[in-house]
Amino acid sequence: MKKKILVVDDEPSISMLIEFNLKLVGFEVHCVYDGEAVFPAIQHFRPDVIVLDLMLPKMDGIQVCRKLREQNNLVPIIMLTAMQDLSDKIAGLDNGADDYMTKPFSPQELISRIQAILRRIQTLPSIAENTPVTIGQIEIQPDQREVTLRGEIIELTPKEFDLLLFLCKHRGKVLSRQQLLHGVWDYHFLRDTRIVDVHISHLRDKIEHNARNPEYIVTIRNVGYKLAEPAVKESLA
Repeated sequence: MKKKILVVDDEPSISMLIEFNLKLVGFEVHCVYDGEAVFPAIQHFRPDVIVLDLMLPKMDGIQVCRKLREQNNLVPIIMLTAMQDLSDKIAGLDNGADDYMTKPFSPQELISRIQAILRRIQTLPSIAENTPVTIGQIEIQPDQREVTLRGEIIELTPKEFDLLLFLCKHRGKVLSRQQLLHGVWDYHFLRDTRIVDVHISHLRDKIEHNARNPEYIVTIRNVGYKLAEPAVKESLA
């Protein structure tokens, strides 16, 4: 069965270019041209991935992302932005986007990003078969995709969950940003690694007692990150 891609961009020339290239490699594509049109399109088209422009009429990409995640719709989203400002990209990730691309972009790279997301989704059943993971006072239930800290449920985005689980599986091991891109995002090519730093920062805000002095996710200078067992005093808090 063909995978379905919903393209949301108010510039017809860009939508047509994306649609042409995606269909060329076998995807089924549906295009809409404003943010409000996303929601009825999801109901009848049921996309596997959404390619979503940031600047849209009626409802912008950030608002669309936020509303979808508030509705517990976890369809993967690749945000498109014409802006170089990192804050716009962070805003997209912070509101539930899985990835971003800056215009102008290569259609071939967009296809690679979509294929990477689809490969990751296909691996989720094997993740769900794993036993629960515990580190310090964090407990992860892979089958329910649920995380608790000191017995309280933590609300994580799908990508934050995948990142935390990957770190837990490699606890104590120093992982470079490229290794994290490969293992969590399934990206096999060199690209902007700031996407890793943004998600690490968000995870720390949610699981660390003090995000500026983390005990779980430790930065290894000039290398990357590792997940460490917290100090005993933290677990007794």
